Amino acid sequence: MAKGHTTVLNGQAARDRAKVLIERAPAGYVCEVSPPRRSLDQNAKLWAMLTDVSVAMPEGRRHTPEDWKAIFMNACGWEVQFIEGLDGRPFPSGFRSSRMSKGQMADLINFIQAFGDQHGVRWTDPETAEAA
Repeated sequence: MAKGHTTVLNGQAARDRAKVLIERAPAGYVCEVSPPRRSLDQNAKLWAMLTDVSVAMPEGRRHTPEDWKAIFMNACGWEVQFIEGLDGRPFPSGFRSSRMSKGQMADLINFIQAFGDQHGVRWTDPETAEAA
């Protein structure tokens, strides 16, 4: 049992499989039960929104989508550190949105939408624009 296993608990058969894996696991192995990670659709929506914010903001608040992601994650309470790069420009470190749960990603997307709506961002995603 050298290889790790991931089981999505979406039915009794999956739960039974997880129990078997736990029973067979050697001492020292780790078991983690966690909420599902953010979806690919959420990730795509996030990057579209970050790009829209990046394009819409005036000089003085102009940042790359990557920088906006760090700014919004920090505003939502996720710890973000900025490290100076080789070119002297700071870049975010110490966070990964890929580790966010679906609920956390939904909260981040809602926060970005509220910020964008308050600042007149024109959303390119029709669903986002309709919700505004």
